[in-house]
Amino acid sequence: MSEKALKGQYVKIHKIVLQPSERAGSVPEDTGKVPLEMWLNGFLADNEAGIGEEVTIKTVIGRTVKGKLVDCDPKYEHSFGKPIPQLLEIGPKVRKFIAGGDYNG
Repeated sequence: MSEKALKGQYVKIHKIVLQPSERAGSVPEDTGKVPLEMWLNGFLADNEAGIGEEVTIKTVIGRTVKGKLVDCDPKYEHSFGKPIPQLLEIGPKVRKFIAGGDYNG
């Protein structure tokens, strides 16, 4: 049985914003060969829908957007990657420098 979303449920949609033929000529060649895609979270405005169906959502800022339903109750999975050791050292050094202390140790 496929997953169903009910009206008002938090969901994620996918939408093709521009086809390759609609992309600006100024974008890099490899970028211009693929569609511009969007994934967006919001609250289902339709009564009920299954994964893969075209739906309308209302975003948290009130925009109404149509797209293909791809997930129900989506979780956030993004990250900024692994920490960079050199960047981890900068904060404490800057605080010491601002405070007038020795920032080299």
